[in-house]
Amino acid sequence: MADGQPETSDFVRRLPIGERLPIGEVANDELFPFDGEIKVKPLEPARLPEPARRGEPGGDACDACHGLNHGVVWEDDRWWVLVDAEPHGLPMVAVLMPKAHHDLEDLSPQLAAELGPMIQRLAGAIGRVPGVGRVHVNRWGDGGSHFHVWFLARPQGMWQMRGAMLAVWDDLLPKVPTDEWSRSRRAVAGAMARGGGTLAS
Repeated sequence: MADGQPETSDFVRRLPIGERLPIGEVANDELFPFDGEIKVKPLEPARLPEPARRGEPGGDACDACHGLNHGVVWEDDRWWVLVDAEPHGLPMVAVLMPKAHHDLEDLSPQLAAELGPMIQRLAGAIGRVPGVGRVHVNRWGDGGSHFHVWFLARPQGMWQMRGAMLAVWDDLLPKVPTDEWSRSRRAVAGAMARGGGTLAS
């Protein structure tokens, strides 16, 4: 670390910054959702130090800690389940988030112990939504420092959408009809409430 600034790693120094990588074999993978000529964006230089995320010093305020009042469909003393009011392209997209501000690495022992059962519980609730084939669970965390886990429902029978590209398909597919999305939101919230906690008002 020079002058208090993190040094670029050996991995990043090996990258052809400013150049386009070849699309490679990913374009031939049956799970790749695009066809035709596609170019990879040129690699940008590393940003060090990395930009502050929401909820970190120097970043924007944490949405969840400053009046989270949108999308919550279920809660208990320590957890929230959020589902956007506006439909997505997939049959269901939900977020599990602790009420206390933690990232994954500093979850309290109690929250860490509850995380696995909560993932199972919410995945099961989403899996009962009509037309869901499988529920994918993802954690990214580059935008906000308040730990949250995404749940993406793959449409039943849509084998082409299996795997890591499911989040891309959510952006590409036509939006679910509003009434259907609302029924699914209520169904997920109701299934969670049957195991404890309450429907959000």
